[in-house]
Amino acid sequence: MQPRAARTRQVLVSAAANEFDRNGYSGASLARVSRAAGVSVGALTFHFSSKEELAVAVREQGGAATMTAVAAVTARREESVQTVVSLTLALTELLETDVAVRAAARLAREQSGTPDWFSAWVPEIHQQLRHAHEGQLGSVADRAAVAALATHLVTGAEVTIRQRARRHNLTDGQSVAELTRIWEIVRGGSAALRGDGDVENHCGDQPCH
Repeated sequence: MQPRAARTRQVLVSAAANEFDRNGYSGASLARVSRAAGVSVGALTFHFSSKEELAVAVREQGGAATMTAVAAVTARREESVQTVVSLTLALTELLETDVAVRAAARLAREQSGTPDWFSAWVPEIHQQLRHAHEGQLGSVADRAAVAALATHLVTGAEVTIRQRARRHNLTDGQSVAELTRIWEIVRGGSAALRGDGDVENHCGDQPCH
């Protein structure tokens, strides 16, 4: 692909991510995408023949960013429960800062098929909890409950972040700080969840994303 064509394609994907994030798949308009990208509808359809093709491109971009964030967290090799906490915080930061990730999350709920944003991180949550060391989350029910909690926290953060973005009330780090405090409360009240990790230093010396 020629550099100019590649740039136009990326501009269109970025514009589509904003459109899908705000209006969902059914409410998205190719005319609005083309206007936001500064190209004609004809130029848009040259690169993407349908709204579905645009949605797939957005989902792929958001999914790739998510998998990169997941890999960065797991590479730190924290204990299992702390890894789950760190994953939820890193994903929340990504949702705050990357509109393609938010759009991919919304499209995953509204469309069936692949790529599925949730498959980029939910299996890793369950995998980590299966390896929780002896004395932590010994029962299957406990592990399932923590996995459900982590999933609910991320999906809840996604909705809250989108609402704040729509109201132009999205402050960098706000949702991560809120989720950090939630984990502090939850882990402080559960001996099994306390572990040795430090919730506040969820990203070490590096940014979450």
